[in-house]
Amino acid sequence: MRCNQCHQTDTKVVESRDVSDGDSIRRRRECLNCKARFTTYERVEQPQLIVVKNDGTRQLFSREKLLAGLYRAVEKSSVTSVQVEKLVAEVERSLHECGETEVSSHLVGEQVMRRLASIDEVAYVRFASVYRRFKDLASFEQELSNIKKQKIQT
Repeated sequence: MRCNQCHQTDTKVVESRDVSDGDSIRRRRECLNCKARFTTYERVEQPQLIVVKNDGTRQLFSREKLLAGLYRAVEKSSVTSVQVEKLVAEVERSLHECGETEVSSHLVGEQVMRRLASIDEVAYVRFASVYRRFKDLASFEQELSNIKKQKIQT
């Protein structure tokens, strides 16, 4: 593993920890050259999933793209990176378990929102506002109303 500071390959593992219910390992590493510390994640490689977008185009499922969107949604909240990683791992596992090589972007978005709603309501609304592309205030208010109804039922 290359150091992200000096780019040397001589690093050592300082700490390893399971994340995402054992689906991946988080490793803290230290560069033996410059002593910088950094984190890496190791997980089993799964067959590639194709995401079918609303306009019919297809693209490879990108864990990094999903993580980036979620990190924007949880920005300045109490949601931890471990929670975000776990959420993405659960969604990815669920998509692989459905047994299909192609999944709709709608399915991906709904799975993310269902899980995010139970973690942080504000992050859910932020993610939903981008995902659902609210056209006006009424559609945004409708989504908030749905959240309130679900909260009352639980």
